[in-house]
Amino acid sequence: MSTIPLAAYLILTAIMFFAGVYGFLSRRNMLTILMSLELMLNAADINFVVFNKYLYPGQLDGTFFALFAIGVSAAETAIAIAIIINIYRNIKNIYVDEVSKMKY
Repeated sequence: MSTIPLAAYLILTAIMFFAGVYGFLSRRNMLTILMSLELMLNAADINFVVFNKYLYPGQLDGTFFALFAIGVSAAETAIAIAIIINIYRNIKNIYVDEVSKMKY
């Protein structure tokens, strides 16, 4: 039974992270931007676990930190979705370009 090399995990998380960056910068819909942000956070969480496995195989510090980060990102997502719902109720649109109308 062979282990997966560290480079494979790093390539996977780099692809995930940069797909999230592309989605974050290129999309106009707030929900799509939020999903892209979550994809970037998940790539970072995978890196925490993988580096913990390779650097300190007997400890679970990276895993606990990843679980804490997942909990924080879940709370952040809940708040962001509440804000997006409030924006939709006011202006009937969730595109980033149209949010500037809420100033007036």
